[in-house]
Amino acid sequence: MNIIFYCQYVWGMGHLVRSLEFARALAEHNVTLIAGGQEVALDMPDHVDFVRLPTLYMDEMFTTLIPGDTRKSVDQIKLERKTILKAQFEKKQPDVFIIELYPFGRSIFGFELEPLLKDTRAGKFGAVKTVCSLRDILVEKKDPAAYEGRVLQKLNRNFDALLIHSDKNLLRLDETFSRADEITIPVVYTGFIAQQADPAAGKALRRALNISPEQKLIVASAGGGRSGYPLLSLVLDACDILGGTLDCRVEIFAGPFMDDEEFEKLSARATTGIRIQRYTRRFLDYLNAADLSISLAGYNTCMNLLATRVPALLFPYTRQREQPMRVDKIKDFLPVKILNLNSVGVDRLRDCIIQMLSHKKEVQEPLSLDMNGAANSAGFLGRWEKGN
Repeated sequence: MNIIFYCQYVWGMGHLVRSLEFARALAEHNVTLIAGGQEVALDMPDHVDFVRLPTLYMDEMFTTLIPGDTRKSVDQIKLERKTILKAQFEKKQPDVFIIELYPFGRSIFGFELEPLLKDTRAGKFGAVKTVCSLRDILVEKKDPAAYEGRVLQKLNRNFDALLIHSDKNLLRLDETFSRADEITIPVVYTGFIAQQADPAAGKALRRALNISPEQKLIVASAGGGRSGYPLLSLVLDACDILGGTLDCRVEIFAGPFMDDEEFEKLSARATTGIRIQRYTRRFLDYLNAADLSISLAGYNTCMNLLATRVPALLFPYTRQREQPMRVDKIKDFLPVKILNLNSVGVDRLRDCIIQMLSHKKEVQEPLSLDMNGAANSAGFLGRWEKGN
């Protein structure tokens, strides 16, 4: 099949990483992954044709579109994006159109998606089936009733299936979308989409970094980075007062979208045993190698922790319910301590680091969660191709 996969990420990069993992599982098909956020280096599979739309992202309140190219207006970029999208549909004539999150979110991008959905339903690109790819938890809305009404109207009218990337025994859509029973199209819980951990790669990385078996490796990260400076600055403060208490190496990943000035402030504090980078394509290997992870609690980070089972200190982003709710659901599956950045001082963090480093990484029993969301999603689409 020819598949067009649309993903618009506006603050972090979690939506893109999850979409890429889904696309990676579609190896038997021709996939065009179209993304519209800020540029970040990713390894693309051979079967995926990556198309980058002119960049639009948003402020922290998710109210204002910001152009990646400041020489152009938002309206100019909108027109360019609509032109590119239509050209891709005319060229690829997709059998399946996957849209990440919309219409449950990204409503501000309806300017380019609604015309495509209208044309798709009218048969202008042939017989196209449209799928919504949705993560486990929706963020809260100011007017839930109006929001849910709009979503249902668009979803039931323009889509052929809803794939929810969650284990239905742990997190169901109706926990954050009260009218889930009014969805009239097929709804499939795929399991969580997670990268596959390779413990051998972690051991190899420890050797490459010259980390002895006695040394402890701490990996601190902040996803895309825009919200990460306070956490990573606190981690560095804690490392300062740890001093000679522990024989540690610290690898910090600030995130590709962290403000340049904030990143420079962090970088200036690097010292022997502490390295600060923006980003690595081998993040899962670092977690496999680590004795402790310190991070926020986005979808992909939590999936990485579940895959590697590394002891973790998690700081959920508290301005929305998403991260606190997810952490509360998965806490029984991990050696994890949940902390609030607004109330944790440097001494408390130091004590938590020492405590969590006492946990030994051991061979773990398989999780009772479905972590095969990418393969299960690909399997569902494959059954469509076979007419099942």
